[in-house]
Amino acid sequence: MAITGQSAAEIVDSVRAEVRSGALEPGQALPPVRELAARLGVNRNTVAAAYKRLVVVGVAETRGRLGTLIREPAAPGPREGAAPDSPLMDLASGNPDPRWLPDPRALAAALSGQPRLYGEPPVSPRLAALAEPWFRDVPCPDPVLTVTHGAVDAIERLLTAHLVPADPVAVEDPCFLSSIHTLRLLGLRPMGVPVDGEGMTVDGLRQALASGARAVLCTPRAHNPTGCNLSAGRAAALRQVLAEYPDVLVIEDDHFAPLSRAEYQPLASSRSRHWAVVRSVSKCFGPDLRLALVVSDEDSASRLGQRLASGTAWVSHLLQDMVASCLESSAVMARVTEAAADYRRRRDTLSRALRDQGLCPWDGDGLNLWIPLPGPAAPVTAALARRGWLVRDDRPFRLGAGAGAGALRVTVTGLEPEVASHFSADLARVLAAG
Repeated sequence: MAITGQSAAEIVDSVRAEVRSGALEPGQALPPVRELAARLGVNRNTVAAAYKRLVVVGVAETRGRLGTLIREPAAPGPREGAAPDSPLMDLASGNPDPRWLPDPRALAAALSGQPRLYGEPPVSPRLAALAEPWFRDVPCPDPVLTVTHGAVDAIERLLTAHLVPADPVAVEDPCFLSSIHTLRLLGLRPMGVPVDGEGMTVDGLRQALASGARAVLCTPRAHNPTGCNLSAGRAAALRQVLAEYPDVLVIEDDHFAPLSRAEYQPLASSRSRHWAVVRSVSKCFGPDLRLALVVSDEDSASRLGQRLASGTAWVSHLLQDMVASCLESSAVMARVTEAAADYRRRRDTLSRALRDQGLCPWDGDGLNLWIPLPGPAAPVTAALARRGWLVRDDRPFRLGAGAGAGALRVTVTGLEPEVASHFSADLARVLAAG
């Protein structure tokens, strides 16, 4: 191997180049720190720092006496979505109910047909005007609107614009699957903050910030997977903690905003220098529209805009016009209101059925219900599968090992009352059989 470099960053780049070329293969040991430092003529601390960063970004791993080894490529993690080929009743997808989504053919038919060319404003003025009411509850001064290719795209671009690989990011634990994947793919270090029924915990956030977190990624309501909403008191306490760290980037993924029964409780405040509130249309108008509305401070908006400028990667004006048509349509927005009521009704129905069986699901909001268990979830999900049910256990959502007790995440969309009752009874039988 031909590792070179005089700084930790140069050594990291050299090792990564060797991995990409195949000169360094998974399982192969890197030279001992002392040996490589002597060969390169640098301080041992420089090599040690490089190896530490390689571990943080997932290129290498430490194996005690075996030293530092090139890591096996990570297998693709679980994703949200349906399992169309499964014979089981799918309560795991995390999808909105298609019955409440607008007909894309009708939206496409309403397009003006006027071609858009290079040099046009990246954000449609029509959409910008319609989006303004969506953010009247954001308390931060001088918000600037950006349009991105969905919430995950917004979060990835914001993190890339403000952070560098190995920077720590405070995020809920358990956490949304896409957030976990995004952080790891960017080489950022997730710092799990425990979640309870009122959202991200104050002590957990304080500890993460004191340990060097450079950004906070939080879901203020309908947290996925638990469904919890930030309470007013909890949000105020979190803002007090964040006030001591005004340079920390605060990203709020308010993905369920137009459908939520809970009032928005902001995490960022006028003291936050770098902040963004992301509101996707995926749950109300459909995931395939691939669009999110983002308001942020001027600097963050400028950094986002540099990567979404006209001529490079702006969000299609066809999509923007389709979303604008949804926002303008009283019929579409009435269906959003009906969908919100339907999701609440189905969520409450399943919650009551579970409580009738002596179980204690979390209160909250969203498309999913979180059911704590007295023990590990894996044998429960397996037993439920044998009874015809497909659900998600808590493990993919966890950043840490977690406690011995697990949980289930159950998607409520399309769940009829009799099915909710049947599932709850089966879950109670599985737990009783232990």
